[in-house]
Amino acid sequence: MKTFFRNNGLCICFLVLFVGSLAGQIILGFKEHNKELIDEGANTITFIAYLTSGHFFQSTFENWESEFLQMALFVVFTIFLKQKGSSESKKIDEPEEVDREPDPTKKDAPWPVKKGGFILKIYKHSLTIMLLLLFLISFIIHFYGSLKDENEQLLRKGEPLETVSSYLGNSRFWFESFQNWQSEFLSVFAIIMLSIYLRQIGSSQSKPVDAPHMETGG
Repeated sequence: MKTFFRNNGLCICFLVLFVGSLAGQIILGFKEHNKELIDEGANTITFIAYLTSGHFFQSTFENWESEFLQMALFVVFTIFLKQKGSSESKKIDEPEEVDREPDPTKKDAPWPVKKGGFILKIYKHSLTIMLLLLFLISFIIHFYGSLKDENEQLLRKGEPLETVSSYLGNSRFWFESFQNWQSEFLSVFAIIMLSIYLRQIGSSQSKPVDAPHMETGG
């Protein structure tokens, strides 16, 4: 058991933080939504009903969407874009291990490498494909939740409901997206630039403490 936690500590830590944060969001979101309903003179909803509400889907997946978009773009852009001095960049003029073609004879190589052909072609880009797929799924569910929440509000006011096509041009939906996208892009910019001049001993995201500022790569 100790070996398991030692070998998987990073994933376990962030999974626990994710579950705890999601639970906090759900509980407080439920209370906040019911508070809004009371302020509007509407009936409150049950906890189970909240888990299928537009408010829950919108507030959850608008954040997931931005995370997966940021990670997908970061993975893609680091293929061909570089930043001198950053630990998050490939070296400027030196060949990198990640650029070499996979060797099917290598011991313990993943099975798609040994299989070759079309399977290998897909596997060579599988990280980007999966992140973009997760972004697309999150984007669609965010749109669904935002539309549902908007129509729930319009229904309470007795106003005409939004259609899928009309809501695609609604400023609310795109505001929800861009307010999250910009924060993700800022965080990536910050780690790229700050890792040039600042250090954290022991972290894989930092250069060695005594490394020159313009030394590029981790």
